Amino acid sequence: MIGLVVVSHSRALAGGVAELAGQMAPDVRIAPAGGDGSGGLGTDYAAVAEAITAAGASGGVVVLYDLGSAKMVADMAAEEAAGDVLVVDAPLVEGAVAAAVAAQGGADLGGVADAARGAAGGSAAPPDAPESSVDGERAEVVLTNEVGLHARPAALVARSLAGLDAHVVVRFGEERADAASVLALMGLGAPGGATVEVSATGPDAAEAVRRVRDLAARDFDE
Repeated sequence: MIGLVVVSHSRALAGGVAELAGQMAPDVRIAPAGGDGSGGLGTDYAAVAEAITAAGASGGVVVLYDLGSAKMVADMAAEEAAGDVLVVDAPLVEGAVAAAVAAQGGADLGGVADAARGAAGGSAAPPDAPESSVDGERAEVVLTNEVGLHARPAALVARSLAGLDAHVVVRFGEERADAASVLALMGLGAPGGATVEVSATGPDAAEAVRRVRDLAARDFDE
């Protein structure tokens, strides 16, 4: 499983982002590296290097950063690290969440990096994503949990679909979201008690819809 490192000029910010991403992906190693090493704002090479080691996994490590000088330090630490380490230009919070969910789902190093980069693309489903299809599967799903598709339920949906050969779209009102994207699902703003439409195409379409329905039926394990 791929590990993640969150590099920020602020120790509190790095820790907070790592904590948030960790809630979405409990099995992924996520290590924060924030501050200048003396309690101030900045970045510290030794801290980043230690975080890369702490997050180390057989498949490699993806490093995310907040500001330009953090990238420089991250690049230096990545060059000296053992194993495969990718420093990725992506929105820090959104990228960390997307990368963590992808890693939890078993994506490889490139897939996790792509998930982080793709977090900058917004919450809507792609233009060619199917709303519903006669040769696919479609279901109305009631969100009986208290808060609807917030962070953890959205992460559960995305993780449950990882590895399936299906394109799944969730619709709420006039908004659509790619169900593989935690941020897209959260962007729907679907609250508890709402009804969403789940549509899927592909060989595993029926299984994909079944998994989403099952999660909703058990209140997303909340």
